Amino acid sequence: MKKLILIGGSGFVGTRLIDLIGSENCLNIDKRHSSKYDQITTIFDIRDNYLEDVLPEDAETIILLAAEHRDDVTPVSLYFDVNVEGTRKVLEAMDKRFIKNIIFTSSAAVYGLNKNNPDENFDLDPWSQYGKSKYLAENLLIDWQKKDPQNRSLTIVRSAVIFGENNRGNVYNLLQQIASGKFLMIGEGNNKKSMGYVGNVAAFICYCSERIAPGFTIINYADKPDLSMNELILQVEMSLNKRLLPLHIPFWMGQIGGICFDLISVITRVKFPITAERIKKFCATTQLDASKAHNNGFKIPYTLSEGLDRTLKNEFGEMMK
Repeated sequence: MKKLILIGGSGFVGTRLIDLIGSENCLNIDKRHSSKYDQITTIFDIRDNYLEDVLPEDAETIILLAAEHRDDVTPVSLYFDVNVEGTRKVLEAMDKRFIKNIIFTSSAAVYGLNKNNPDENFDLDPWSQYGKSKYLAENLLIDWQKKDPQNRSLTIVRSAVIFGENNRGNVYNLLQQIASGKFLMIGEGNNKKSMGYVGNVAAFICYCSERIAPGFTIINYADKPDLSMNELILQVEMSLNKRLLPLHIPFWMGQIGGICFDLISVITRVKFPITAERIKKFCATTQLDASKAHNNGFKIPYTLSEGLDRTLKNEFGEMMK
């Protein structure tokens, strides 16, 4: 079996992916050590030159997971240094090693906020710097594939927000606030969110890696059905056996609070879990049409409810007793 090369596989998605692929069948290249698979990890930053020197000769397919994706990154130029220029350097290294297959994890952020359940043909309208950088990276990849369309394979997976065990992103922050009893709903809570459990996302990427063929495809990924924020909170309350006060504050009030935290952060250089951008994202509808992913033979290992339960038990098990 030709080895799969994960670039950026030390994170929580990459770790779950290696669990499925098997460490004997892949190599991880990351700027950080892997907590579980360090024996197959080579330390390298994709912003640096000469990536080709650490790619093995039997490499056949690259799975590019590496990205700058937090929504409080400073300076914002890091999004473009890593997500765009880093992708360019990966493609240059692939050409030098004659590697013709790549799977790229993009994001639903390329569609923008409050869109009507966009499918893969929907016009792109990224509003965040992260989304813009992913959009530019996709363009680089598509141009690369078109230069040798008969031999090169490109799969772009545009995922909804990913959550799961050992992740410390926005979904974790939300679950932590609910578990601690310090959560306060901003807005009406009727806005729906597409989400993807890490176990399902990793399984889908693995599924794609087994179906490499010349050409390029773009696939949205999210677990269905989508939940509104009110429905999500209700599910989490049931899992944690907690009840929150049914209090809602208006969006405008929450946004002012987020701006205040942003100003304090600038002055103190301390990052806070509450920001104006996170509040805007929290109150926005971010649905994604993922019918293409689920109608081509892929079977999800876990339901969305099971993914939430597994995450909550792993992260907040003591609070559930």
